Amino acid sequence: MATTSKLKATGIGLSAVLMWATLGLFGAGSGDVPPFLLNALCFGTSGFLALIWLAVSGKLALLRQPLKVWAFGTFGLFGFHFFYFTAIRNAPPVEANLINYTWPLLIVLFSAFLPGEHLRLHHIAGTVLGLAGAALLISGGEGVDFSGANALGYAAAVTSSLFWSSYSVLSRRLGAVPTEAVAGFCLMTALLSALCHVFLEETVWPAGTVEWASLLALALFPVGLAFFTWDIGVKRGDIQVLGAAAYSAPLLSTLLLIAFGFGALTLAVGIACLAITLGAVIAAKDMLFKGKSAENPQKTV
Repeated sequence: MATTSKLKATGIGLSAVLMWATLGLFGAGSGDVPPFLLNALCFGTSGFLALIWLAVSGKLALLRQPLKVWAFGTFGLFGFHFFYFTAIRNAPPVEANLINYTWPLLIVLFSAFLPGEHLRLHHIAGTVLGLAGAALLISGGEGVDFSGANALGYAAAVTSSLFWSSYSVLSRRLGAVPTEAVAGFCLMTALLSALCHVFLEETVWPAGTVEWASLLALALFPVGLAFFTWDIGVKRGDIQVLGAAAYSAPLLSTLLLIAFGFGALTLAVGIACLAITLGAVIAAKDMLFKGKSAENPQKTV
């Protein structure tokens, strides 16, 4: 029963990765809306809709959480986005994304410190293979030049990676906090993002039906429901598998952009696809081949 429940929770968590894969497509469709305003609109919409659902279902009381829980959730969601936006503004986007996308690897490594979790060699191997595939995908197979002039951007990218990996792993330690509390985290993130927009950006609203529809799609899925399903996954699912599988998000995002005419299918994309898929399979070996794993337990790291 416990195994089935863990498998189900992992599947729910993986749905977040699928939704995050649409970020590129819907983000491209949202026009020139600046990032903090986009963040405020998306998190505000998703948080407000979740609040309505909680009120209708009689679960508003679940938002009554200790201050430390509110601080943890808010700084986790807002902190990641704040430092990510800072990174791409102060370093070349390719390099900032390469550094930022170490968060799945950090999730796998940090999970070793969780009670009841065992980090095995195939978890590390699969995640590193996924990282290699993501690096190839983001760089397009071309070299990158990490310049000291972009140190602020690189530091922000490292910080964003640490924020999201730490939030994801430490969520397991707050397993008693209901997933419904994420609605409050979204609303607080929207408020802080709106404040950053006022002081740091010029206001540019979506123009036309397509841009507003793209913004709504962002709010409903990758910047909405995804955070709720990810919470279920990291609290009750296989966190190492989720970490490794997260590398499929940039791959699927790239394939969606190609499918809708925003890019081209290249050899680098094909190799990255194989590396990320193989890495996820290796990391999920225990779940895919339970019988064999039980007969041949691997050494933990």
